[in-house]
Amino acid sequence: MLDTSARLLRLLSHLQTPREWTGAELAERLAVSGRTVRADVQRLRNLGYPVLATRGSAGGYRLGAGAVLPPLLLDDEEAV
Repeated sequence: MLDTSARLLRLLSHLQTPREWTGAELAERLAVSGRTVRADVQRLRNLGYPVLATRGSAGGYRLGAGAVLPPLLLDDEEAV
């Protein structure tokens, strides 16, 4: 579970940047499969984060408007 929590924090840090990320880009940055990225996105949605997804070759993931995140100033181990 520790690895999952740390990975979710890393995923959130990517999604809060002002760009859209493809599943492949996120999978590469997090060193996981595309399936794991999709599962993690669903976990974030279940926690109340508005993660938006666009399908297709130009699609990707981004954090929706209204998401209030604290600044991630701690490293993964400290935050978890």
